[in-house]
Amino acid sequence: MSRTGAAPPKVASRIDELIGEARAQTGLEDFGGDTWREGLEVLVRSAMTEATLSDMGEHGFRRAVVRALTNRLKVEDWYRRHPEIDDQPVEIEFVGVGLPRTGSTALSHLLGEDPAFRSLRTWEEGDPCPPPGLDPAADQARIDATRMVLEMAHDHMAARLRSMLPQSATGPMEDHNLMAMEFKAQFFLVMGRMPSYGHWFAHCDMEPTYRYAERVLKLLQWKTDAKVWRLKCPTHTMFLDAYLKVFPSARFVQTHRDVSKVLPSVCDLYYTLLEGANPGIDPLYIGELNMDHWSLAMDRMLAFRRDPANDARFFDIGFTEFQADPISQIRRLYQWLGDDLAPATVERMLAWRTDNPKDKHGTHTYDADQFGITNQALVQHFGPYRDRFAPLLA
Repeated sequence: MSRTGAAPPKVASRIDELIGEARAQTGLEDFGGDTWREGLEVLVRSAMTEATLSDMGEHGFRRAVVRALTNRLKVEDWYRRHPEIDDQPVEIEFVGVGLPRTGSTALSHLLGEDPAFRSLRTWEEGDPCPPPGLDPAADQARIDATRMVLEMAHDHMAARLRSMLPQSATGPMEDHNLMAMEFKAQFFLVMGRMPSYGHWFAHCDMEPTYRYAERVLKLLQWKTDAKVWRLKCPTHTMFLDAYLKVFPSARFVQTHRDVSKVLPSVCDLYYTLLEGANPGIDPLYIGELNMDHWSLAMDRMLAFRRDPANDARFFDIGFTEFQADPISQIRRLYQWLGDDLAPATVERMLAWRTDNPKDKHGTHTYDADQFGITNQALVQHFGPYRDRFAPLLA
């Protein structure tokens, strides 16, 4: 995977090395089945044969893989000692889906201010064990450690990344690290140029991944008071059929924005994350990857919503309307959900918005031409999506 020119070790040998490191770190052996192995093999093979990682990129990739393996070992160890965890139901009120860069992160943070519901928090998403609520001191230690990591990352982060990624240790986070325990996670694609993994990921069977995510959610809710989940991750837009197989009562909140603003912004995010660890990364590769993945996600979403029963599961929010008056849109959402929006919750939401204005860390600028994104390409890839949701894309 490195640029040293030396022949990489065989994929099987490298995988054994990574698995051995995770087992050595934890002193644990049981991964709870082997549904994760195919994804790990595809990922490592792609990284070894296609990526051009710097030493920093190599270290980051290895750390991400070992973290996913150690997290899975720890989760299975808790289930071994407390099999009653599996008896709990998981109730997901809704999942935030749609294209990225559509206001969904701000929406999730505002909705996360309602204490009656459960968000997947940053400090627990990447480090789920021990289960939250079991040891308050251990929870606080992880919160403090996560806060320190975020502050250090913020200090060294490119300015345009700071403008794109509002994060806090106790705020909501997308569930990439849960999916990573099956090695089917979109965030691996911002670590290196891995087109074969990207293609495999877009067409893989995500049902086992969502079943394992349900297993982790059971662990996370086991010792906490709030049990009804509000989740968010644009990746799920690509796999709605599989998601509904595992969470049949889930509803979806879809955010919308003009794709001519979304796609260049997403590509710039990928490029900013990739360029430091992948010298010479081609912006046109990033443009092609994102055009393919997100147009596929929109096509699958449109097909899913052609079924009236599925379409009735969706609440749609336009970016412009949300930016102008988020609380009004949230009130509409609560009415649709049948939930009560307490005045104290509205106050917390307004306080969060005051503390996190749109351009708090600067304005995000990008160049569509750099990524080969033309109006013709957008029409070709996203024409049906634009036609269906034109009023929300203004």
